[in-house]
Amino acid sequence: MKVITADEAGALIADDATIFLGGLAVTSLPEEVLQGVERTFLNTGHPRNLTTWACGAVGNSGEAGMKHFAHAGMIKRVIAGHFGQTGKEMMKMVFDGEIEAYNFPQGSLSHLTRQIANRSPGLLTQVGLGTFVDPRLEGGKMNSRSTEDLVKLVEFEGQEWLYYAPPKIDVAIIRGTLADERGNITLDKEGMLLEQLSIAQAAKRWGGIVICQVEAVVKAGSLHPKAVKVPGLLVDYVVIGKPENHMQSIATQFNPALCGDIRVPTGSMAPMPLDERKVIARRAAMEVTPGAITNLGIGIPAGIPTVAAEEGVSDLLTLSIESGVNGGIPAQLGDFGLAYNAESIIEQSAQFDFYDGGGLDASFLGLAQTDLHGNVNVSKFNGRPVGCGGFVNITRSTKKLVFCGSFTAGGLDVTVGDGKLTIVKEGKARKFIEQVEQITFNGHDAALREQQVVFITERAVFRLREDGLELTEIAPGVDLERDVLAHMAFKPIIKDLKTMDPGIFSEQWGGLRGFLHVA
Repeated sequence: MKVITADEAGALIADDATIFLGGLAVTSLPEEVLQGVERTFLNTGHPRNLTTWACGAVGNSGEAGMKHFAHAGMIKRVIAGHFGQTGKEMMKMVFDGEIEAYNFPQGSLSHLTRQIANRSPGLLTQVGLGTFVDPRLEGGKMNSRSTEDLVKLVEFEGQEWLYYAPPKIDVAIIRGTLADERGNITLDKEGMLLEQLSIAQAAKRWGGIVICQVEAVVKAGSLHPKAVKVPGLLVDYVVIGKPENHMQSIATQFNPALCGDIRVPTGSMAPMPLDERKVIARRAAMEVTPGAITNLGIGIPAGIPTVAAEEGVSDLLTLSIESGVNGGIPAQLGDFGLAYNAESIIEQSAQFDFYDGGGLDASFLGLAQTDLHGNVNVSKFNGRPVGCGGFVNITRSTKKLVFCGSFTAGGLDVTVGDGKLTIVKEGKARKFIEQVEQITFNGHDAALREQQVVFITERAVFRLREDGLELTEIAPGVDLERDVLAHMAFKPIIKDLKTMDPGIFSEQWGGLRGFLHVA
């Protein structure tokens, strides 16, 4: 192992190289190294025509991450699980078709790193069938410049599968906390383990190099062997990162509670203000089964633990995050993917093994667009691809799915109180449309596989049936025709329409424990 500067790391990368990047948003992101690669290109014009792979989004939507590759001639192709934090420069290059771009499920990419490492012929998975990842639809291609089929539909043992061939990895760029003089790497301060190990192994399978960013180098033999997550025999070069380029998350430099070093009290969580988001979170919490292994997405679903705390039933939740974190209280916004008081933190690929195997009992996810078939889109809007992240993996095998979001978007204004909802100003954009722009979740397929699927908004609740969406509840205070049906591009099934519990529209509720049938 050799300690080098970030600029020296950039000089090690050849033109036309394929790089696999570790990190999720800014967590475990080797930002110092990426800055060095960018400076090398700007000063010398090399490395050029790069291909990058990443399991999730890489960056903070601003100055960090994939922005450093967003230069004409520097990058040829980008493959990632999500593009939401890659920055406006990279998103513009993708949208304008200046580079090739592919979006595949985060869990499938995580699993692919292991298939590369162990010399497997590739990854076979049913995750993504019937969605935009399926080559019969879009094949994960994000623009017209992307013409090569990187995922193929195959038949094996009488069933349909998606097949990913293992790419040749020339360079792995990963991050840890400490390195010893022999290159052994710990991840002590990281709130996620992700797939740093298998990315390094994937590069070594092809004879490539591994560059790891750390906070400091310590004496050989001073690290506990069980604390070493990437053995030194895999690491060629180490770059010491500045603190500002070694953030624990987008929002946090370092919080020991987010990596399990300490536990924090949770009884003092501030209640949510009474608005449409709290109404949706309260109604969604009524779908929780005590003890069920439950995944929460970003956005409105993040309010469920707060509602549970306010209602005194936090101990009934068993929460899990796709990044590999289990137990505790999931952090949100700039700390998404981490958790306070986690019970375990495992590698992301192992977490997705559990998810893809049907280990999740329920998942509460965001609702961006849905159509008359129950298809959901969270990955592409007005032609701009954002990406699916772990959404496709989670929705494929989870037994019960609850999609949570406002009924309309863009300026929606409501008042909540006294047991009812009043629409003050309607949102400009419909969410319940005739056909979603992109299929991130296939409702028809889910209905055939008998998944339980619920759609919860502040004014209406729907359930997925084999023949479409059934409207089952509306909020007290709203008019069915004026406030619900008039803002849908299709007419739902209506058989036995009920009124949503008036208690969730009141300042004080106290009814969740009863709905969960807990004494």
